[in-house]
Amino acid sequence: MSEPIVSLKNVNIYQGKSLILQDVNFNIEKGEFVYLVGKTGTGKSSLLKTLYGELALKEGSASVVGYDIRNMDWKKVPFLRRNLGVVFQDFQLLTDRSVYENLKFVLRATGWKDEKLMEEKINDVLDKVGLKSKAYKMTYEMSGGEQQRVDIARALLNSPKLILADEPTGNLDPETSDEIMQLLFQIAKDYGSAIIMATHDFIVINRYPSRMLKTEFGKLIDSEKTAASIVAEE
Repeated sequence: MSEPIVSLKNVNIYQGKSLILQDVNFNIEKGEFVYLVGKTGTGKSSLLKTLYGELALKEGSASVVGYDIRNMDWKKVPFLRRNLGVVFQDFQLLTDRSVYENLKFVLRATGWKDEKLMEEKINDVLDKVGLKSKAYKMTYEMSGGEQQRVDIARALLNSPKLILADEPTGNLDPETSDEIMQLLFQIAKDYGSAIIMATHDFIVINRYPSRMLKTEFGKLIDSEKTAASIVAEE
């Protein structure tokens, strides 16, 4: 069996000197879609930042896309992140340039140099998210749903083994949220990317059920390991 994309064992997560999450244990396999839920301030963001290499891990062991997070040298963080895709709630697109130029900017920043290969990759990811015909549209002219698709395309540029999606449907209407969810599940299936999606949107979770990790009272509850259903307390 292949190595898990994410593996945490006996992990304690701190913000400064405050213990936020205690004794965290879970594995996520290739192509698996997992929700991360919990009330604000219960450790969701801290967990994502740990996986992303922004928050140092002091206790326990963790492997993310083959990198040892516990002993991560800050010089290796950019290499870790090249194997990750991050999808933001507020898109974080460059509004002064086209969709194509947004994606090209990321490729250049991550070491791509060949113009033809960059063009092929950009066309490939835009085709995947249904925006191939809008490559030269300015991002500020696009709807929220289109901008979120650009954000997902950007996350796919370096063929990530893991995608971290932080409230990707948070600013979208229900119909557009459905489109984005279908796209994310399709990406997990087609690319084999594992996806961790942080969300407060239990309407989406009920429509697209999947494994759930819940932060609560300093612990991480895994729906895969508990018989009791995790009830939304939002």
